[in-house]
Amino acid sequence: MGQTGSDARHALALSANDRIAVVAGSGLLPKEVADGLVKAGYRPLVVAIEGEADLEDEPSRYDFLRVTHEELGKLLSILKRRGVTHMVLAGGVARRPPLSTVRYSPKILLHLPRLAAGYARGDDGLLRAIAGFINSYGIKLVGAHEVVPELLAPQGQLTKMAPTRADERDISAAIAAARAIGRLDIGQAAVAVGGRTIALEDIEGTDGLLRRARVLRSHGRLAGKSRGVLVKCAKPGQELRVDLPTIGPQTVRDAHEAGLAGIAVEAERSLILECGETVRLADEFGLYLLGFARGREQ
Repeated sequence: MGQTGSDARHALALSANDRIAVVAGSGLLPKEVADGLVKAGYRPLVVAIEGEADLEDEPSRYDFLRVTHEELGKLLSILKRRGVTHMVLAGGVARRPPLSTVRYSPKILLHLPRLAAGYARGDDGLLRAIAGFINSYGIKLVGAHEVVPELLAPQGQLTKMAPTRADERDISAAIAAARAIGRLDIGQAAVAVGGRTIALEDIEGTDGLLRRARVLRSHGRLAGKSRGVLVKCAKPGQELRVDLPTIGPQTVRDAHEAGLAGIAVEAERSLILECGETVRLADEFGLYLLGFARGREQ
């Protein structure tokens, strides 16, 4: 792939015999991962979850399989028969069908106690339990950034606009808040204005966080205050193979609508989708886009 720097450090060594499946949910990430693998000379198997993935069969570029939510319980058996050695989970899944409608393979019953224990430990505990279950089929769960490392946010300023000293105070406040909710396994993002955190990410995700930040602009002590920042960073101790903090063009649009001055993400532990367009939009709106070092504010 011709990687240098951080790309080379994160790239996964794959052989000609390896077979990669991209399990595609919603959003831009599945397409970015599939496109990156094709550019690198691989022919992935794209598994599109019905009602979630916005991907169609492209026989000239990759193999394709469409599955329903109810069929996910047997997916690993199907992938094993197709010779899959590595799996990437990419994109969101909004609908969770009743357990009684899901078709399970007999093997999953043996792992239910571990999966239940992982669920009780929160999102990251469940993800680790799922990774263990996938590995039991001889399939290795890998992160999107391991197969397409150019998705990782680099360190430093990416836009023409740079943060001011006041912006740096906002960034520090938001990083501290995002790390605090990350330790509680709640979310990965925070918004700060005027040196204070005003909103934290919850189950609504970053979209909901930025909607609330926009509404808060007209409330109380925030009325009349300008600028502010969205910060996203990985949870301390997070399972990095799934659900890395992610931004893209829509994040920039939403941040602009919320009246923010910029976005800061944790370098090499966050993803930037459609990076060229994301940076272009930030420049158009006069926002700064920054990748900060992992150790900042820890």
